[in-house]
Amino acid sequence: MNMATTIKIFFFSFLFLSSAFLSRSQEVDDMSDHEFSYDKNAKNGPANWGKISSNCNGNLQSPIDLDNKMVEVVSNLGILQKYYRPSNATLVNRGHDIMLRWDGDSGYLKIDETQYQLQQIHWHTPSEHSIDGKRYDMEAHLVHMSSDGKIAVVGILYEIGLLPNDLLTIIKNLLLIKKKGAEKGMGIIDPNIINLDDNIYYRFIGSLTTPPCAEGVVWTIDGKVNSVTASQIKLLQDAAVNGFESNARPIQPLNGRSIKFNKP
Repeated sequence: MNMATTIKIFFFSFLFLSSAFLSRSQEVDDMSDHEFSYDKNAKNGPANWGKISSNCNGNLQSPIDLDNKMVEVVSNLGILQKYYRPSNATLVNRGHDIMLRWDGDSGYLKIDETQYQLQQIHWHTPSEHSIDGKRYDMEAHLVHMSSDGKIAVVGILYEIGLLPNDLLTIIKNLLLIKKKGAEKGMGIIDPNIINLDDNIYYRFIGSLTTPPCAEGVVWTIDGKVNSVTASQIKLLQDAAVNGFESNARPIQPLNGRSIKFNKP
């Protein structure tokens, strides 16, 4: 193979990978088209998301119920390897949810030797995942992406308590972004303020929980339930566009999937 042919192959391979990465990035960051609804009676409600994207009819859909009678308890997944760092962040109203997007190098999560760069965090009320049939008051999703477009999400469950959520305390200017597409620069925010249990967590393969419902997502659900105040949840819901105050997809079938529960 001569040098010219080698350069051509490299060039077209680069274009293909770049295109795939950009397409997958858009799935994660730009899921705010109001083509879908959480209203079970609406024509574009969850039962009809498969008409919006055929992926939503797949066999590896999220969220799921984490039934502790069905999980495999293991101790070999190891400590959650997260290497986060402070970075500039922007608060965004995507209509169907509120998102905090890190704009610089905010660090990464490492799973099975793959590095997933931290992209953003957003919130669902009530929680999307459940444990033994119980849904909680809120769920945060930390979204990460690898250099080749693979996605890993860390889910954190919350119930209403006396202790406020530290990150929501910092970004309490939610009232300033009450319009879809509105953004507010938040300066430097350290992702390490997010309280995660590095040792006890669930792990399974699922999907994005809004259209296009792309599958192959590596899910990690924190095994510890955290605290959030009722006023903080109300702040999130008040900032949402009408109809998205409750933004949790119904539980999806497990379809024989393996769920591991790491407990050293």
